[in-house]
Amino acid sequence: MLDTLYTGGKIRTFDPEQPWAEALGVTGDTITYVGPSADAPAARHTVQLEGRLVTPGVADTHNHLLLGFDDLAVSLDQVESLDVVRSRIAEFAETHPELEWICAENALYSVVEGRRPNADDLVGVTDKPVFITTYDQHSVWLNRPALAKLGILNGAEIAWGKPERDSVTGEPTGWITDFYTSAMTISGLAELQRDIPMYSPDRRYRKVTNSLDMAARFGITTVVEPQVPLAELDLFARANDEGKLTSRTIAAIYHPVGADGDFRARITEAIAETPQHERFKLGPVKLYADDVIEPHTAAMLEDYANRPGHRGHTSLEPTEFTKLFIELDRLGYLVHTHAIGDWGTRLTLDSIEAAQRANGTRSRHGIVHVECLAPDDLPRFAELGVVAAMQPRHASPDLVAGTWMENVGEQRWDRAWRYRSLIESGAKVTFSSDWQVGEMDPLVGVYSAMTRARLDGSDGWTQGERLDLDRTLHAYTQAGAFAFHQENKLGMLRAGYLADLVVWSGDLYAMEPAEILQQSADLTVVRGEAIHDSHGEQGGPQAAPHAANASDWSVGESSCGDAAQGIPHQHNS
Repeated sequence: MLDTLYTGGKIRTFDPEQPWAEALGVTGDTITYVGPSADAPAARHTVQLEGRLVTPGVADTHNHLLLGFDDLAVSLDQVESLDVVRSRIAEFAETHPELEWICAENALYSVVEGRRPNADDLVGVTDKPVFITTYDQHSVWLNRPALAKLGILNGAEIAWGKPERDSVTGEPTGWITDFYTSAMTISGLAELQRDIPMYSPDRRYRKVTNSLDMAARFGITTVVEPQVPLAELDLFARANDEGKLTSRTIAAIYHPVGADGDFRARITEAIAETPQHERFKLGPVKLYADDVIEPHTAAMLEDYANRPGHRGHTSLEPTEFTKLFIELDRLGYLVHTHAIGDWGTRLTLDSIEAAQRANGTRSRHGIVHVECLAPDDLPRFAELGVVAAMQPRHASPDLVAGTWMENVGEQRWDRAWRYRSLIESGAKVTFSSDWQVGEMDPLVGVYSAMTRARLDGSDGWTQGERLDLDRTLHAYTQAGAFAFHQENKLGMLRAGYLADLVVWSGDLYAMEPAEILQQSADLTVVRGEAIHDSHGEQGGPQAAPHAANASDWSVGESSCGDAAQGIPHQHNS
């Protein structure tokens, strides 16, 4: 007898031997029946689908759980006006007199037209120090009291970024670049925890648990936290101890570009000492090949369109980067590399190819983002067996119109987020949210992949890269399982596979993209257990009523080697 039978709807299995089914049965944590409703065994409990769609659970392969919204910070999500930025910060400072620092999140680079924001833009807002992160977490905006308190006005350097200085006066502007890569280093994180209240362990822990609650609500059964400092692994141990790891969680360990062999030994030690199980594994080692396009710090093969003579920079001198990559591959680590510019992506592909030659390996290394891809490099993903971990929402004009498009230049727009071209070339492409750079809700990503438009349907661009619904869902499910060597038990609905699945609120295949935006996950199941149950259909946790907030609509990375080290490193032929 089955424990639970799902019947009366459409079941997209992504099993090539049986792509669709009428009914699905679960016994314990395993799928034990997929087939016609008439032939289904008896069940202790039945979920009547009433025409709704069931798919494998979503694998969000790039979701910054650690960056979820802070309840003691100002949300600048989607704010396009400097006046609104100023008024929100002023109001928050006035209503929170107990706070020594005023922290804010998700500022747009384009909030000041024609240039980057600076400390002068915040004069008169508050006498307290102000610390603002950009929506992509790669830059920070400070006011003058913050510059003074941190010693930057007096020439002090900081471990969590590079203070920008005026080219004429040499005075700090209030803008900090290279933030996220520096903030996750041992020294960078230590300084942040010492100086900036938003980075205290308790506030970071609340972000993790709030993000996990959201993941369950959005149908996400596997979530990859793509950049965890060794010093914050204990946050996940705490979440596990307190029963907060509802979705499967894979934590990627951040490898600073300048770290040496001693640091890699610490990674191996941490893997050995960290308890791993079905709900938590240590995943990839995360590298950076370059930074981001908006502040002109991603590495481009040709000059930025609006900054002649400037092509950004790679995180390491290219030869050194390739040597590091070869070493990580030799040690058995699966590497996921942040690469945004076409030069950053080419350097990573070159390094993977060099590692294959040097070590005789063919591993499922990943390149994350791939925002700008040179035509000659497109076929290399399939040729080298590289997974492209991409975010369809990033291609929406809501996020890239203005600064991104202007920096890259229209002549290179056809290189932007080429996920359809990659899939059709035979490459594996996984989709993800990059929460909280983009909304966590995968249906927002589905809509974006299908339209390449704003959420209101306007300004669709680079239309040749649009995808149909089926290939989009495949990138959110089966491809994600493949990327982390889970394809033999997750990513499709097949007898013998683990029961990770989503019941959507309607039949997505019968809808236009705009209608899909209005849908939701009714039921999220991990190992047969309902971790989100909006109608109480399976006796799992029902969704608590909540007011719409920035956490819901925010615009706001390699698996450690050997089988004993969590997800196995495999040399695939």
